[in-house]
Amino acid sequence: MLPWRMAAILGIGAGAGLVSSLLAPRLGLVVGGLAAMAAGCGLRFRPTPEAIAWRRGAVGERRTARLLDPLERQGWVVLHDLAIPGSRANIDHLAIGPGGVFVIDSKQYRGRLQLDPSGRLWHGRYPVAPSLQAVSFEADQAAQVLPDPGVVVLPVVAVHGTQVPWGKLIVGGVPVVAARRLPSMLRQLPAVLGPERVAALADQARVRFHAAG
Repeated sequence: MLPWRMAAILGIGAGAGLVSSLLAPRLGLVVGGLAAMAAGCGLRFRPTPEAIAWRRGAVGERRTARLLDPLERQGWVVLHDLAIPGSRANIDHLAIGPGGVFVIDSKQYRGRLQLDPSGRLWHGRYPVAPSLQAVSFEADQAAQVLPDPGVVVLPVVAVHGTQVPWGKLIVGGVPVVAARRLPSMLRQLPAVLGPERVAALADQARVRFHAAG
């Protein structure tokens, strides 16, 4: 890959220098050098597919955070981007409120979400099952970290960028919901935690989890 890049950079620089030298010899050297530098930067810093996917995911997380933050006026506590102790996994959002405790995974998708005849959910040509398994694992880990054995931590996938069939699906026991509908879904849940218990769980979460990074 490196010889190809060097050849491309030198070719671009030489071509730009030749054209400019017809107008002014010294200008040709300067323009050729600048063109080669610009081409080198463009080739060197072209983002990888992994970097593009990470950046797209980060956008989805920020959008979900903005949707969830107003819930704090209804007695919820929402924490973002938490590392799970003893694990390489991290939690996008941990919501603790009257309706219970939820680990929420943000997804910024392009392309269609669709169910196949067997009930499996697909994002284009890719199965969503690995993401559902990951958020279920994160919810299980969060339940072990929090001190209250009577609290069930539920996983949710919040989707941006494409439509969720019927607005909400439950696949493999995990709700998959259009992100814009998530706040109202949480607000409408029956109350299972009182204010004191919400505050205590939130305090413990702040102590036991730390910011991912």
